[in-house]
Amino acid sequence: MSELCATGDIDQSVPESQRRAISEHEKGWRRIVRNFTPAWFSVNMGTGIVSILLFNMPYNGAWLYWLSVIVFAWNVFLFCLFLFISILRYSLYPDIWLAMIRHPAASMFLGTFPMGLATIVEMVALVCVPAWGPRAATLAWALWWIDSAISVVICYCLPFIMLQTLNKLILIPLRSMYVHDTKLSTVTAVWLLPIAASIVASATGGVVAEVLPDPRHALWTVIVSYILWGTAIPLSMSCLVIYLQRLMLHNLPPREAIMSVFLPIAPLGQGAFAIMQLGKVALDIFPKTDTLDSQSTNSGAVLYVMGWLVGIIMWSFGVAWIFFALASISRSRFPFNMSWWGFTFPLGVFTGATTALGKEIPSRFFSVLSTILSVIVILLWLMVSIQTTRKAISREIFVAPYVKAVLPHKSSAETKNGSDAA
Repeated sequence: MSELCATGDIDQSVPESQRRAISEHEKGWRRIVRNFTPAWFSVNMGTGIVSILLFNMPYNGAWLYWLSVIVFAWNVFLFCLFLFISILRYSLYPDIWLAMIRHPAASMFLGTFPMGLATIVEMVALVCVPAWGPRAATLAWALWWIDSAISVVICYCLPFIMLQTLNKLILIPLRSMYVHDTKLSTVTAVWLLPIAASIVASATGGVVAEVLPDPRHALWTVIVSYILWGTAIPLSMSCLVIYLQRLMLHNLPPREAIMSVFLPIAPLGQGAFAIMQLGKVALDIFPKTDTLDSQSTNSGAVLYVMGWLVGIIMWSFGVAWIFFALASISRSRFPFNMSWWGFTFPLGVFTGATTALGKEIPSRFFSVLSTILSVIVILLWLMVSIQTTRKAISREIFVAPYVKAVLPHKSSAETKNGSDAA
């Protein structure tokens, strides 16, 4: 038996022949592909938000602009690489897709894919449109529609798949025995990941609408973004209530998942930025398109003021969750794993909301605070990136427990050779 089996990396309850077949696919590049989970797109989320923060930093300069472009290009490369490996993974091992969907935690990380893509779309709108013109705006708009569609599917489907009824009706043929047997004591903030995807899409829609040359296209983008925001924010607030109850009645999450305590900051920070950005765009677009306007009232101005009010309330709620998160990790010792990327993006979008407040309020406080937070997020991103690179080189970080019992499919060539040998 291989060393992999001997060390217990493969479930010993699996038959001997199946363990040997799996162990052959747990070596070299196949191990990376088989264990390449959707959580890797959280790297795109963290890297993407750093590029956005560098671009929008209040006290900016030309060198920061070019640094943001470099990080943006690196993020695009990583996203394409991760997408290629993911396609290869589910093409070579299709059963892993069903095993991943059934897993109560891993499936939630599907939401990281559209959120990682959204950071790229936003940078296309911020960097490429001024440099390349209307064609780049069309590209950003098309990518945003794709991102929004994926976000809605994930936002609606994954919470529903958590129902045990669906597992019994549809997924019962799966070899893996994982089910979403949800208990309050096992609830973590990863529930927010598929829901937050729609919030991120709504915020990105506000940025894209601002650069679209056609006011009618911008109007529809704003309206759809409001719908996305209205879909996801109430759902995320419901999850926050459940999660807060879990923290009050049970212990903190296990140390392997303790970094997930930062995830509640993401829907609050990005939701605050989204509603302020959409109000800002509505202030400009609604009068141009005669939307909800009368002779005495500019509806865009109403949405602009309401957006700021709702935004600062959500930002303030985010401050409370930052305190809870910092207090939680101060009482825990935790090893490095992919969950560490769970605090770069939430703190990053909260910083983005702080930057937006600084632009709207004639006060230096928010501008200084957003600059300090931006530096902190960038330093955290560098630290996590270095640790991730080290673990990736040693291949320690490529772990997906739900693939242990998934038997690799034999190709037609292998089957034919086996028949001839027999």
